[in-house]
Amino acid sequence: MKHALLYPRSTSARSVVCLDGMWDFWLEGIKKTQIPVPASFQDFFTDKELRDYTGDFWYEREVFIPSEWANKVISIRFSGAAHRAAVYLNGSEICSHEGGFLPFCADITGAAKIGEHNTLTVKLNNELHEYAFPVGRTETLPNGKKIARPYFDFFNYAGLQRSVHLVAAPKEAVTDFTVFYEAAKVRYKVSKTAGNAHVSLTVKDEEGVVIATAEGAEGVVEIPNVNLWEVNNAYLYTFIIKLQRGDELIDEWYDHIGIRTVEIKGTEILLNGKPIYLKGFGKHEDSDIAGRGYNPTVMKRDFELLKWIGANSVRTSHYPYAEEFYQMADREGILVIDETPAVGMMNSTMNFLDAARGPRTAFFEKETIPQLLEAHLRVIEDLINRDKNRACVIAWCLANEPETSDEASRSYFEQVFNLAHKLDPQNRPMTYTSIMSSTPDKCKCYDLCDFICLNRYYGWYVFGGADIGMAEMALRHELEQWKAKGLNKPFVFTEYGADTDGGMHKLPSVMWSQEYQCEYLEVQHRVFDSYDFVRGENVWAFSDFATGEGILRVNGNKKGIFTRDRQPKAAAYALKKRWESLPPDYKASGYKEECNNAKN
Repeated sequence: MKHALLYPRSTSARSVVCLDGMWDFWLEGIKKTQIPVPASFQDFFTDKELRDYTGDFWYEREVFIPSEWANKVISIRFSGAAHRAAVYLNGSEICSHEGGFLPFCADITGAAKIGEHNTLTVKLNNELHEYAFPVGRTETLPNGKKIARPYFDFFNYAGLQRSVHLVAAPKEAVTDFTVFYEAAKVRYKVSKTAGNAHVSLTVKDEEGVVIATAEGAEGVVEIPNVNLWEVNNAYLYTFIIKLQRGDELIDEWYDHIGIRTVEIKGTEILLNGKPIYLKGFGKHEDSDIAGRGYNPTVMKRDFELLKWIGANSVRTSHYPYAEEFYQMADREGILVIDETPAVGMMNSTMNFLDAARGPRTAFFEKETIPQLLEAHLRVIEDLINRDKNRACVIAWCLANEPETSDEASRSYFEQVFNLAHKLDPQNRPMTYTSIMSSTPDKCKCYDLCDFICLNRYYGWYVFGGADIGMAEMALRHELEQWKAKGLNKPFVFTEYGADTDGGMHKLPSVMWSQEYQCEYLEVQHRVFDSYDFVRGENVWAFSDFATGEGILRVNGNKKGIFTRDRQPKAAAYALKKRWESLPPDYKASGYKEECNNAKN
């Protein structure tokens, strides 16, 4: 349905029923059981074959459709179904969808039995392909078992991982709402289904007081004495859209929106016209048992840890997160670099090592690229449409670590960036994260970025341990190469980190010890502080997370500053001390003098 990307909200004209809870579940080889939604399915079972299962699997539950919805448009809204889904109602297929990280709706208006229970069935599939995101391949072993081979370094969780809602909306309804602003002047646009209902807009402040109104589907509303949305000091207005015919209310929908501006000027990232320095993390939607499933208790803990450690930013690596994450980031004043699910764009199942070694895999010369590009453009459109009004979103990251050292990547990413710039009404900065092998002399696409994001592991995958002094030299050498290009753009380190056993201490340090993680971070930060154009540091990673099995992964990726159960490692205290000491506008005018004074 056209209004699939509007967040489901109950109003005087709309009804929403959350379908989260226990669903029937089965796959080939096991009889029907029950598991919770939302959650990944893999970690509930004690059978290793089920955890590694690749192929089709099914969810099912009964859904009651109230008789008073007889004249409504009725839909099932899936906030995320990984990685592809076919939806059935009472045995008849309603729709299918490719992609597990963005919402879609199944319109069941014509198929639903009104005033009765209906059987809702969803067939999902978690196979990986080179023409879909996240990228990988699926092999069939000689024994007939299918197995996923990810081109990415996180576990291939799947299932109904986000909330599912039953929605009843009027036939004449709001389908989209867009805001873009210049300080107190907010331009808005409302899209709706066919009909002659009148559109009105009401704006309330945080106390619920009406402070502005407007008429018409498109226009400008001015906010008196505007409270701007700031880092760690968020202010949200409530925008209420109504469709009316005379005194009759036809439809109503609302959203909580912060007002702020974001732009890049030279090497500065500006929020509300003021320079900001990004401090924070790349992270995963990942927790014990629930896997990649939306988990509000873990999410709350994560935001409390972000505030405790002095962070101001997060990159949603390596896919769009659940909508509730952005809503909380809006509430808490945390900046978000919003990333598409375009990950794995290098033909390697050991990408975390090959990224440093720099092999040419000719990924963008594959015959599957036209189909992958189509999928990429589709998710960009859906992502920007979903998150365009979020104040927390200050930039779009259009891909993670693509193999941009290949000439064939240039045409591909020109189309990706052109569409993203065309779609975003707020004209946010665009970027992608650069893989280690895409050095300044090899990368073909860096100039497309409004700011440069570097994923670099000098001191871990290369020059680790006793060679850490060489790591510092290598990192400085690369930054000098970038500096020589005179790009006049901000650089943000979107990944840097070292795997660390949360219980391991060693004096003197060795790799995997907590002492080494702290020493590694000291080296990186010493280099960052030496370059004016480095305007952000997002450590990899916020917490330990699950990956596939292998001799280089000990029950997952252990680069977390926090353990998987969200307890601090020693590095958390070191980062807290650093980040709390850095001013919000670190490296703005006069920062060199401040640094010198601090050293003295």
